[in-house]
This record gives sequence, structure tokens and C-alpha cells, in this order.
Amino acid sequence: MSAAALLLLADSRLPAGGHAHSGGTEQAVRAGAVHDVASLRAFLVGRLHTTGVVSAALAAAACRTAGAAPMGGPVSDTAGAAPAGGAAGAFTPGAPLSWAELDAEADAVTASPAQREAARQQGRLLLRVARRVWPSDPLEALALAVPHPHHPVALGAVAHAAGIAPEAAATAAAYHAVSGPAAAAVRLLGLDPVEVHRLLAGLAQDLESVADRAARAARDGPLPAPSAPALDLLAERHAQTAQRLFVS
Repeated sequence: MSAAALLLLADSRLPAGGHAHSGGTEQAVRAGAVHDVASLRAFLVGRLHTTGVVSAALAAAACRTAGAAPMGGPVSDTAGAAPAGGAAGAFTPGAPLSWAELDAEADAVTASPAQREAARQQGRLLLRVARRVWPSDPLEALALAVPHPHHPVALGAVAHAAGIAPEAAATAAAYHAVSGPAAAAVRLLGLDPVEVHRLLAGLAQDLESVADRAARAARDGPLPAPSAPALDLLAERHAQTAQRLFVS
């Protein structure tokens, strides 16, 4: 695994549009649910154990799918398809899902249309940037099969292209689930950035635990699907807000 590539992929300065999304933080601030460092911590822990673990598992699964290509060839959209007589889209331990199956899985576990749209927007931008930074056959195969993939699906594919293992892809996705919203809270509330980074540092062990659980699920199944109704409602309300700083 390339540690340097993992740092580049997790860097908020990667020009893939992540800075334009608050992950529900802006609307949570409007509702008064997030108003200081303590309430931000509760919000981030909730995101990590719901959206975070779902995204981490999808990223690890996508990284495995990208690595399933024949040597020197692209990953076809039939990679990991169910065997004859089996249920379409059924999870088979050890067998990677196809790009279409992964994207359908991401749709199924994302109840909010606004969140699905935001995830696809971020995925499209990440894939577009990554095809220039880490060109590879799996990324071309994903772009052909799913032109606007969900962000964690794109993240996992890009992780493989950058030489990152599925476990590290899960870590990057879990980190993304809390780091973006934390940065948004600093901008929205004028919080002390040192205190917010101290908060994130305190979540490091929890983040690693979530990423480990997600990576195991991506390998052995089933993929986790915890719900977060409050985040869904915040996303839908945010999409209907006329004046906003962040896209989501």
C-alpha cells in the first residue's frame, strides 16, 4: 500500500469538489443541533457510525472490484456477478460485486434523494480528477459502466488505482465522513480550528474501528446499512433552502 497516495487521496485540497459539501452540517447548524464543539462531536459520531460505515464498506468493496480485473485488462461490469441460477446482486463472500451492483447498493442504502444527488456529484468529480491523476483501466471501466457513480464507489476505485488496499480505502471513506463536516462547522460557526482538530484526533480510534468493521464486511458480507433518518431529513431540507453556503 502507498501511504503517500492515501494522504493525497484524503487531502481536502484534492480538486474534486469536496470543500463544497458540508454533509448536513450547514442545515444542522440552522436547526440548532450543532452550535459548539461538544454538539459537533455528537453530530460527527452519529455520521461516522451511520453514513461513515456505509461509505467505508462501499469504498472497500469498490477497491476489491477494481482489483478483480484480469492482469493488464479492465474490470468489466460483469465482474462479481451472481452465478447462473443465483439471485442478481446477491452478495457472495469473497466475490467482488460489479460496478452496477455496487452503485445499486449505494442507491439502496441512501434513502434521501438529495443525498444521492450529492453523492453522485462528488463521485463524478472525483472520478474525473482521478482519471487524470491516476489513469488506469478500472477507472475507465467504472466511467463507462456508471458515469456518475456514488462517491464511495468512486473513492474505492480511485484507491485501487493509486495503489491503496481495500482496508485503507475504508479508512479514507470513514475519514471523509467526519473531516468535511468538521471543516464546514469551522466556517459556519467560527469555531476554534485547533479545538476541532483536537476533536477529530479524539475520534481516531473510533474511526479505525469503523473502517476495520467496514473492510471486513466488504470482504465477507453482508454490507452494513444502518439508517440515519435525521441526516436524511436535514439533506432534504437543505436541498429546499434558497440561500446556502454549501451544496449539501
